[in-house]
Amino acid sequence: MKAHDGMYIGGAWRPAAGTDTVAVVNPADEQVIAHVPAGTAEDIDAAVRAARAAFPGWAATPPAERAARIGALRDVLAARKDEIAETVTAELGSPLPMSQMVHAGVPVLVAGSYAELAATYAFEQRHGNSTVFLEPVGVVGAITPWNYPLHQIVAKVAPALAAGCTVVLKPAEDTPLTAQLFAEATEEAGLPAGVFNLVTGLGPVAGQALAEHEDVDLVSFTGSTAVGRQIGATAGGAIKRVALELGGKSANVILPSADLAKAVNVGIANVMSNSGQTCSAWTRMLVDAERYEEAVALAAAAVAKYVPGERVGPLVNAKQQARVRGYIEKGIEEGARVVAGGPEAPLATGYYVSPTVFADVTPEMTIAQEEIFGPVVSLLKYEDEADALRIANGTVYGLAGAVWAGDDAEAVAFARRMDTGQVDINGGRFNPLAPFGGYKQSGVGRELGEHGLTEYLQTKSLQF
Repeated sequence: MKAHDGMYIGGAWRPAAGTDTVAVVNPADEQVIAHVPAGTAEDIDAAVRAARAAFPGWAATPPAERAARIGALRDVLAARKDEIAETVTAELGSPLPMSQMVHAGVPVLVAGSYAELAATYAFEQRHGNSTVFLEPVGVVGAITPWNYPLHQIVAKVAPALAAGCTVVLKPAEDTPLTAQLFAEATEEAGLPAGVFNLVTGLGPVAGQALAEHEDVDLVSFTGSTAVGRQIGATAGGAIKRVALELGGKSANVILPSADLAKAVNVGIANVMSNSGQTCSAWTRMLVDAERYEEAVALAAAAVAKYVPGERVGPLVNAKQQARVRGYIEKGIEEGARVVAGGPEAPLATGYYVSPTVFADVTPEMTIAQEEIFGPVVSLLKYEDEADALRIANGTVYGLAGAVWAGDDAEAVAFARRMDTGQVDINGGRFNPLAPFGGYKQSGVGRELGEHGLTEYLQTKSLQF
């Protein structure tokens, strides 16, 4: 695969400060496909200085012009969607149809939404005898994960640009090639030098240096709750703005009046998407006691369609594969019943995990409490609606979820009582304008739509 041997800083590809590199591995065949530079604190400092120098000019650029540049970026991403999809498949392992539709397609929608929003948002508002100005925060340090490599980049960079901020991006070390393609796209779209900067490398080195840099005004991080806690503590010590999109253990609540077969099949598809490597996946399926065994049978039949190497790709690396298989073994050890899959590797080569369905899962079990981040579904039984709500809200997370019922009003009434940031009602479709983010330990702040834009703005009021 094509890879740059430098960092994108100040509108140009520059040699890295050090000589260390990071190997990029195709998780489907375990072969090294490229090497990228391992960024240092010196690289981060150069990128932040470039972003700081570019900030006054970009912040002063009229919103309509910023919107035009984001629109041009959207067009470049759309034109290069095949190359993007192939790159994501190579470094993440996602099946090509998934890469084409989701990994390459959704970022185009999101970038387009911010091109429109930048042109229409009221950055100046009148309230009584005050004029309120919504101004860019400044330099943004964006740290993105590997599971949706381009979407997570665009979900941070596009609203930051729309707000008038400049950005330094540190992408996940497993998927840096997609980030390099994005950097090329920003250049092709005509972004001024220094408005967007890219430093590849390891989280504990480059990521930490970015989070700690004194001239970064806001850190936007997506990843594990453990790392998010560290970044939040660092930002708090510096009185620095932070946005955190962290883990999840989302409940898929199937009420007695729901179409059980549809709810189970869509629920299984939701978890199997992206090999279960989705923070908002509905990994806990809650079913009433009377229909529980029917749901178990439906889930086992549904998951059989997801064949590793065909409809389900590998996990991103060997560490993740071992971690997920360890959770499956833990579920068996704690008494859950495997009705599909199991801990055995389904293929001799590649970081694959068997799509797995657990029955007889109780709320206190590890697999019902901790984020597994793999193709694993746990079915839990509830006695009544109050019991279902107790189980649904009974984790430290609150990122997403789903509710199924005979009509939308019944499902909405239940969803309103869930401690979670986003709930799909009876299979509601993805909406790039809807705010995404969590309650409790699932994070701080929101991404996407207008709420995602306001994360990168600060407020000034003038009274006259």
